[in-house]
Order: sequence, then structure tokens, then C-alpha cells
Amino acid sequence: MQADDFGFGTQIRKSPYFDATVRWGAQGFSVYNHMYIPRDFGDSEQNFWNLVNEAILCDVAVERQVEITGPDAAKFVQMLTCRDLSNMAVGQCKYILITNAEGGILNDPILLRLAENHFWISLADSDILLWAQGVAVHSGLDVHICEPDVSPLQLQGPKSGEIMKALLGESIMDLKYYWLREVDLDGIPLIVSRTGWSSELGYELYLRDGSQGDALWERIMAAGMEFGLKPGHTSSIRRIEGGMLSYHADADMGTNPFELGFDRLVNLDMDAEFIGKAALRRIKEEGVRRKQIGLIIDGEPLSGPNTTFWEVNFGGGTIGKVTSAVYSPRLGQNIALAMVSAEHANIGAEVEIITKSGPTRATICERPFYDPKKQIAAA
Repeated sequence: MQADDFGFGTQIRKSPYFDATVRWGAQGFSVYNHMYIPRDFGDSEQNFWNLVNEAILCDVAVERQVEITGPDAAKFVQMLTCRDLSNMAVGQCKYILITNAEGGILNDPILLRLAENHFWISLADSDILLWAQGVAVHSGLDVHICEPDVSPLQLQGPKSGEIMKALLGESIMDLKYYWLREVDLDGIPLIVSRTGWSSELGYELYLRDGSQGDALWERIMAAGMEFGLKPGHTSSIRRIEGGMLSYHADADMGTNPFELGFDRLVNLDMDAEFIGKAALRRIKEEGVRRKQIGLIIDGEPLSGPNTTFWEVNFGGGTIGKVTSAVYSPRLGQNIALAMVSAEHANIGAEVEIITKSGPTRATICERPFYDPKKQIAAA
């Protein structure tokens, strides 16, 4: 299949790896941050097993970067997030929440600190570049905000460390979980971080020259051949097992951090006046009306992830919605993330789910469903 066979237009951007992914078997795409992302390499369950047993390489150039530089960069970035960044070192990464004035979540990105006054916000699917530029206009802070020529790849899975060592040498093994390093791979400029959207051991390689996308993809695939590396896509199965959020599905601007159990990412005691601080203080004092839960859903294995929000019912009334559901072949269960009214978020309680096949029984459970302490990814 050729790239032109997909019939794409010019209004949605293609990544620097687009042609490579088509060559390597991409069969379907979706749109994320106004770019095409490969979402189908033939068999989603096999993609899952490739990820958890060997390694996969994923085009995630859709994780666009918001670059913030200037004398007030650190102060400005702290204004955007409810997480305390006062101890964030140069070379460190942090998972953060960007909140609006009502305490709603606008994005849940990874923040990278490249230098004292140089940050990247590696985005989930929403227009934070525009938000940040708008916030900066009347902030009185000296910052420059842009989208740089940066396109990440994810190399994820238990063999990813060996592949990185083959590419970059033994020293890359010293890179700690949620830290980054600037490297040069035979003239290809990269930032490498020990992060990823898989809950597995993994790395993200941020290409800083889009013209070398094809060369980088082929170089990694060649280095990974002996380790069983396969082209792939981010795994809905593995991320739901790990309780990882998908923005617009499991959270949006109407969702606050406390509903998700993200209290650790909110510091109301710091001096910084971040956007949404007053609202989040009020929400914490009043208590949340909804909570995210895990579900084990009875019945035959789901044929794929849900494509609509399914009602969650109890006692004859609707108490919430299923936001992400999938069959886990490893667990042998249908698992889901859901948002329900707080008074019904009781572990062990049985509820009814209205799936596309009709009413089905489900049981509320803890999440994540697998490796809850993230020992695999942090190893």
C-alpha cells in the first residue's frame, strides 16, 4: 500500500515517520492534535503481546511540544499547572495536569526541563499551544512560546533497553525513570527520555530535525531486529490495564484532578498562584461528586475498545459512564475505567453496564488492573 492510497488531504499534518509507518504495515490512522497517528498494524491483540514480550516502535509525533523559554519560563510553567515544580531539576520529566480557572483538566502532558529556562510540554490531545500563548499575553512575564520542530517516537517493551544500548551504547542504561538526556545518533539530534504511554519499560526519542524522520525510524528498526522489535501503535489494552488516561475519553475540561484520585499532583499549599488554585481548594473542601473507578465486566470478550460512553446503572438509575473498556487477554477479563457518582464508588459493588450488546453485569474494582505500583516501567 502506498501513502497516497489513504486519500489524505493537506489540512491535517503528517508526521516525519508517516511514509515509514505505511511501508512497515500501518493499515489505519486516527487524528490527534491535528495530525495523523497510526492506530492499526493488523491485530491489536498481537500488538499487545509484542509490547509486553519484546518491544514495539510507535509513531507518536502527534505528541506535539509546547516550548517555553525566556527569563520567566519557570515561573510561567508553574502558573499553568497545579503540580509543585519547585524541586524539578534540569534533565527531569514530570507528569503534570494543566487546569483552567474552574479546576478542570485541559491536558495531562509530560513536562521536560531541558535547561534552567527551557521547557517542553509534551501534549495529550488538546490545543495547549494556543492556551499558553493566550495566558502569556497579559501575564506580564518574559517568555517565548512556540511549537518547535520536535517529533517523538516511543520505543516500549521489555527489550527496549537492549535496543537502546545497541543504538547508543552502554551509557544509556544509566538514564533513570522520568529523566532525559540529549544525544546525537550519527548526526540525528535527539532528546531521549525514560517515559512512555504503555506502563512498560520504555523510552521516548524526540527527533529535533523532521527531515531525518525516515532515517531514524529505519535505524531503530534495524537495531531492534535481533530483539524482536515490531512496528506498532499505542496499546489500548496495556494502557487500560495500567490505568493510564486517554484525554477526551477518561478526562476533559469538566473533570477535576480529585475525581481521578490525583491528589498528589495538586499542591494547594505552595506560594505560586497557578490557574485554578481557588477552584481546586473549594472542590477539595466540598468533596467530589464523582470518582473514577475500575470495572470488571462480565460476558464474552469485547471485540474491541468501546467507541461510545456506556451507561453505568445501579438501583434502576444511571450513576455514571464507562469511559474506556477493552478485553485483556493477559487477565482473561473485560476491564474498564468509568466515572460514577461518589456515593456509588464502592469496591466490590455490582452494577449494570449498557454495552452495544445490551445490559451486562460488572463489578467495581481497584485500578490499575496490572502492576499497580508501576514497577515494570520504573525498573
